[in-house]
Amino acid sequence: MLVLLLLAIGFLAWSNGANDNFKGVASLFGSGTMGYWAALAWATVTTFAGSIASVFLAVELLKTFSGKGLVPDTLAVSGDYVLAVALGAGLTVILATRLGFPVSTTHALTGAMIGAGWAAVGPAVQLGVLGKLILLPLLLSPLLAMAIGSGIYLATRAGCQQLGITGEWCLCVGAERLLVPISPSAAALAASPPAGSTPTSITTGTIGECTRRYAGQFLGVSAQSVVDAAHITSAGIVSFARGLNDTPKMAALLLVLPALSIPAGMLTIALAIMVGGLLGGRRVAETMSHKLTSLTPGQGLAANLATGILVLAASLFGLPVSTTHVSVGSIVGVGVTNRSANLAVVRQVLLSWVVTLPCAALAGGAGYWLAGRLQ
Repeated sequence: MLVLLLLAIGFLAWSNGANDNFKGVASLFGSGTMGYWAALAWATVTTFAGSIASVFLAVELLKTFSGKGLVPDTLAVSGDYVLAVALGAGLTVILATRLGFPVSTTHALTGAMIGAGWAAVGPAVQLGVLGKLILLPLLLSPLLAMAIGSGIYLATRAGCQQLGITGEWCLCVGAERLLVPISPSAAALAASPPAGSTPTSITTGTIGECTRRYAGQFLGVSAQSVVDAAHITSAGIVSFARGLNDTPKMAALLLVLPALSIPAGMLTIALAIMVGGLLGGRRVAETMSHKLTSLTPGQGLAANLATGILVLAASLFGLPVSTTHVSVGSIVGVGVTNRSANLAVVRQVLLSWVVTLPCAALAGGAGYWLAGRLQ
C-alpha cells in the first residue's frame, strides 16, 4: 500500500506538471519573446524554486488539503482514501492534458476528495466546509484576475504613451526580418526590388499576423529591452508562485506516510512536477500561448503581473486558488480589453473547468470502491 500511495501521488504531481508547468510562461512563447524550449526551461527552474520555498512559506495549505474537516479524521488518514483521491485527481488532469485543456489541479483534488469521501461515508461528508475555504476562492479568482489583468494592461498602456513608447510594426521581406516604425493605419507599402531579382510585394499586417515591438527608450535603455526583461521576470514570478501554491496541495496527501517528512514529501512532489512539465506539456502550451488570444510582450507582461500578484497573495494567506484559473483569467482579461480574445476557445476552456470537479469526483469514488475490493 505504501508503494502504491507513493506512485499514485507521484503520478498526480507528474500530471500537474504536464498540465500546469507552462502556464506561467505561456505569454513568453505566445508573444515570441522566447522559443518553446527556452520558455519551458525558465518555467521548470522557477517552478522548482517555488516548490522548495513552499516548505517554509505555504505550510498552511497542507492543512486545507489533508481532507480533515471534509471527511472524518480516521478516513482522511486511511490509505484507501488517499490512494483514491490521488488517482481520481491525477487521471482527470492527465486526460485534460492529452486533450490540450488547461484545467485546475485544485479543482480535480477537491472533486476527488468529495467523490472518495462520499463513496466511503456518504452524507457524512461535510460539504459545507468547501464553500468559504475552497469553492469561493476558486470561483472568484478568475473573475478577479480578469479585472486586475485588464486594469494593469490599461495602466501600462497609458504609461507607455506618456513616456513616448510606441509600437513598431514588423514587415517580413523574403527571409529577412525588418523592423519599420509606421502608422498602423497604413494600407500597404511598395518596394522596388534590386535589379535582376524576383519582384517582391510588401504589405502591412495586423498584430496577430506579425510581431509588434516597441520603439523609444526608458531611462536611456531600449524600451523593447526593458519590456522583455520585465516580461521574463514576471513569468518567472508566476511560475514560482505556482510551485509555491500547488506543491503543498499534493504534498498533503503524503501526510499518511509517517516515514516521509514534510520537506522530503515536498521535494518528491517538486521533482515529479518538474519531470511532468518537461515531458508532457506541449498541447496545453499551444492552447495557452496561441489559441486563447494573441499577445504582444507588453500585454503578456500585464497578464503575468496580475497572475503573480494574486497567486502569491493566495499562497501566503493559505487560500487554495487555481493557478490555471488565475492565469487564464488574466490572459483573457487582457485579450478582451484589446479585442483579440478567441471566445470560442475560451468557452471550450470554461466548459472543461465545469466538468473537472464532477469527473474527478466520479473517478475518486470509483477509485475508493476499487481499492476496497482489492484488499
